[in-house]
Amino acid sequence: MSTQFEPERAILIGIEGGSRNQAWKLADSLDELAQLAEGSGAVVVDRFTQHAKRETTYYLGRGKLDEIKGLKDKIGFEVAICDDELTPGQQRKLESILQVKVIDRSALILDTFAQHAHTKEGYLQVELAQHQYLLPRLTGQWSHLERLGGGIGTRGPGETQLETDRRLMRQRIRHLQSELDGVRRHRARHRDRRKGTGIPIVSLVGYTNAGKSTLFNALVGDQVVSVEDRPFSTLDPTTRRINLPSGQNILLTDTVGFIQKLPPTVVAAFRATLEELTEADMLLHVVDSSHKNSEQQIQEVNETLVELGLAYRNRIVVYNKIDLPNQNRIESDNTDGSGSETDLTNRVNISALKGSGLADLRKQIDEMIRT
Repeated sequence: MSTQFEPERAILIGIEGGSRNQAWKLADSLDELAQLAEGSGAVVVDRFTQHAKRETTYYLGRGKLDEIKGLKDKIGFEVAICDDELTPGQQRKLESILQVKVIDRSALILDTFAQHAHTKEGYLQVELAQHQYLLPRLTGQWSHLERLGGGIGTRGPGETQLETDRRLMRQRIRHLQSELDGVRRHRARHRDRRKGTGIPIVSLVGYTNAGKSTLFNALVGDQVVSVEDRPFSTLDPTTRRINLPSGQNILLTDTVGFIQKLPPTVVAAFRATLEELTEADMLLHVVDSSHKNSEQQIQEVNETLVELGLAYRNRIVVYNKIDLPNQNRIESDNTDGSGSETDLTNRVNISALKGSGLADLRKQIDEMIRT
């Protein structure tokens, strides 16, 4: 008798219009959502879209919901995944109507993060983000228990099980935040020691799955970090020393990738990790030049860097995967994410997997570090 779990059959739901980021086409956003879902072990069996302003009560209009409900038995799905973050009320209403589990893009990203957390710091950051996301979504699933208590010495108003769950979750959040504060202080001490050596720090940034880890290994000359063809294979920062053509040593750091509609809880929870970027003397912005949405991905990363206060940090845009077809290198990109021009950015085309262009990249890093 097999004990292997059958993958969940999922449908994707998306809306075009309203507050959607117009830089992304709905079909492309759903393609990315499908990649996240499949990476989490689901099988996508269908997609449903609505070209209308986002319906605030149910996320979708009732007509589209009735259509999905009518096809439920025919399609046979167990989970519905929405391409935007749902309010707790929307999620409850959708689950009540469709009678299946409903999750949104934020929950799916958090699930993907959870699969790739391998260190204590990674576990702490993912668990904190999950708790902060789930806290407002706790529902009255224990309402049948009435009030806690009963019996001698326990009579009184007490508290509902839902209130107890919320209180315990808040306590857990405070505990996780305290532990992560310790991680931040530990990282800060390490950064102070690194700065004390006078060795420049260069950090890799980029959209998830752009090839940052492959480039990191190629520059270091060893298989230091794992490389997988799926989103968020790297969560924890890794730093190694490398030597440049002039003999200058630098510290190279690989960091977590970005994605559109990154949940605010993730940004907050990964504060200790993202602070590594703030100490970098230079950023290598790695771009998947073979991806049809590379221009949109560049913009997403630029906007995140603006939010982190890194818009004007010295930067090299590294167009990776030039060995693959359909290269979409953006030779004219010269913005900092806020729409203004900056002369702090250089460009280089490489294939981290094949090793082509790495000598030019090392030379550019060397020149920028020494100026």
